[in-house]
Amino acid sequence: MRIIKVVCDAGHLDTIKGIAEHKEVTDFWWRKNEEEERIDANLLVRPGKRQAVLDSLQKVLDTDVKARILITPVDSVVAKATDKAADGDVTLLQSDISRQELYDDVERAARLDGNYILLVALSTIVATIGLIENNVAVVVGAMVIAPLLGPNIALALGSALGDMHLLWRATKCIFAGLGLAVLLSIVIVMIWPLQQPYSAEVLSRTVVGLATIALALASGAAGALSMTRGLPSVLVGVMVAVAILPPAATFGMMLGMGEFEKATGAALLLAVNIVCINLSAKLVFLLRGIQPRTWSEKQRARTSVGIAITMWVITLAILIAVIYFK
Repeated sequence: MRIIKVVCDAGHLDTIKGIAEHKEVTDFWWRKNEEEERIDANLLVRPGKRQAVLDSLQKVLDTDVKARILITPVDSVVAKATDKAADGDVTLLQSDISRQELYDDVERAARLDGNYILLVALSTIVATIGLIENNVAVVVGAMVIAPLLGPNIALALGSALGDMHLLWRATKCIFAGLGLAVLLSIVIVMIWPLQQPYSAEVLSRTVVGLATIALALASGAAGALSMTRGLPSVLVGVMVAVAILPPAATFGMMLGMGEFEKATGAALLLAVNIVCINLSAKLVFLLRGIQPRTWSEKQRARTSVGIAITMWVITLAILIAVIYFK
C-alpha cells in the first residue's frame, strides 16, 4: 500500500473527497492550514487503485502550480478483521506501482554521471579478472553489479511512455557504458594476456544458440515484471541470467588478443541479450498498462512503442538468422 498525500489549495477539498469515494480508497483523512488556506489530504490506496487515483488527482491539480502530490510507502497495515484483503485487486494486466514511481526508479539507473562510469569500470575489471582466472564467483559478482541493465530497462520504459528525454539519456548511458567496458577490457588483456587454451568462462561467452534467446527473453520479461510489481530483489537473478558486462568484456578481450571469430561470437551474445531485454521489457510494460496520462502523450507513446517493437523484432530476426547460418 501507499499513502498519497496531496498538499493544495483548500478549494480542491470536495473534489479530492469525491475522487477518494469514487476510486474506493482504503482510507481518507485531511487537515486544513487556516493561515494559508491550504490542506493536507491523505489517501491510503491499494496497489490496483494507485494509478487511477494519481491520474485523477493530476487532472484536477494541473492548474494549481503550488500543489504537490507525495507518495509514501507503507510497510504494513494493521487492519480490522472485517477488512477485505487487497490481494485480488491487481491483475496480470495491471501494474502494482504507479507510473511515476516506476519512472523515478528507472530514471535513476539511466544517469550518465561519475557513479555510473565508476560502476561500469569496476564491474568490467571484476568481470575481466574473473574471466581470465576462470573464477565463476568473481564473474557472478560482476553480473550482480550490472550497471548496464538499468539503462536498458530505461530505454524500454522511455519508448513505452514516448519519453524522448528518457530515451536519449538511456541510449547515451548504454553506448558510453559499452564503449568503456570494451576499451577497458582490451587494455587489461594487453597488460595481462590470456593463456591458451582459453578458460571455460571465456569460451562460454563466445557461443550463442537459440536457447540463449529464449533465456534472455524470459529473463528480461521477469526483470520488467519485477519492477512493475515493486520487487527489485528479483532483479538479482535477472542480472545473472542476462548479464551484459561479461559478454562485453569478452568481446574486448578477444579483440585485444586478435581472436576476431571469437570476438564475433561474444558480440553476437551481447547483441542478443540487449535486444531480448528491450523487447521483452517493452512487451511487459505494454501488457501491464504502463502509459502516459494525457491523450496527446498516449498517441505519441503508441507511435513510439510501434516503432520500437518493430525495430527490435526485426533485429532479433536478423540475429536468429545469423546464429542459424553461422
